[in-house]
Amino acid sequence: MFVGIVGKPSCGKSTFFKAATLANVAIANYPFTTIKPNHAIGFLKIPCVDVEFGKQCNPREGYCTEHFRFIPLDLLDVAGLVPGAHTGLGMGNQFLDDLRQADVLIHVIDISGSVNEKGEPVPALSYDPIKDIEFLEVELDMWYLGILKKGWEKFARAVMQERGNIARALGKQLSGLKVTEEMVEEVIEELAKNHGLDVERPVDWSETELLLIAVALRKRTKPMIIAANKIDIPGAEENYRRLKEKFPDYITVPCSAESELALREAAKKELISYIPGNSAFQIKNEAGLSAAQKQALEFISKNVVKKFKTTGVQDVLNNAVLELLGYMAIYPGGVNKLTDQHGNTLPDCFLMPPGSTALDFAYRLHTDFGKNFIRAIDVKTKKTVGKEHKLQHRDVVEIVANR
Repeated sequence: MFVGIVGKPSCGKSTFFKAATLANVAIANYPFTTIKPNHAIGFLKIPCVDVEFGKQCNPREGYCTEHFRFIPLDLLDVAGLVPGAHTGLGMGNQFLDDLRQADVLIHVIDISGSVNEKGEPVPALSYDPIKDIEFLEVELDMWYLGILKKGWEKFARAVMQERGNIARALGKQLSGLKVTEEMVEEVIEELAKNHGLDVERPVDWSETELLLIAVALRKRTKPMIIAANKIDIPGAEENYRRLKEKFPDYITVPCSAESELALREAAKKELISYIPGNSAFQIKNEAGLSAAQKQALEFISKNVVKKFKTTGVQDVLNNAVLELLGYMAIYPGGVNKLTDQHGNTLPDCFLMPPGSTALDFAYRLHTDFGKNFIRAIDVKTKKTVGKEHKLQHRDVVEIVANR
């Protein structure tokens, strides 16, 4: 799972990234602090199934605390994007290309309106953050269009002369963006039906029609969630309300990356007890806190955690994977044995795409399991299921295969 973190300079993008990963990255309130992309591991948080079996799991990857399982995610923080990025402004082409393999995008915006379109500090509430959503959509769409148009006339003519399948050809050409033949077929059929696209003559497709294709493919391959950062700044809530009304189709999560970073760093130093995404934290070592730290924790408790239930950072990651992408966490296990050869309980947990079957999961575990599949067993219910059985989030599945 590859999660790209995007946004304009100085919106709190790198703070969000550091809060989610505790990676050592540069954070400053001026444009282009980040030039090269930062890569680190963040985590999806789910209630662990181990508690249902009266066990404590031992993850091979990630970790489990108080029966919350944290499943690793690859996070990439790219440099800030500005209007005109697709033309190369602000090294935008390079930064956009860093996102090619992303499965989902987290768009971090400064919901307090205290950074203008160039990433320069301005008085809070003086800039409309709604503009940030609009500009990034344009930049991503034009980026896709630029890739699609590259050598288009020659490409389209060759496909027609060879009587090739345009969907297959485009799927192959755009595979680096995670576009598939099936996606292209769906888009072309929809545009032919609703916009009169001539499927038989791609060489005649206009730039407007190519843009429609680019937008549709971008939405399918780079779905986006909005992290409304700096929600704790007075007046930001009204901006958040307006943004939700303006873009009802986006999942928008209020968050304070700075608060989450402070809590995670305090927990790392064992000054507080805190599980990411929880609605409360407890002070463990009051004597080790300075007056300024106590004041900061009081502010976070009152103005962020209690008010919004969480800081929002973990919620953004969870919503991106579970809601926007619809992925499921599936555990391999046995009806009679939940441990591996080393005695570790439920050591593995895999993220599977929506609609995955027992056979898909068998192949995910090992190709031989898929090829030699006999049946699967739902470990929770102990019921035998077939290869077409649709999996559900937090299932524990035993695969039975010929050896």
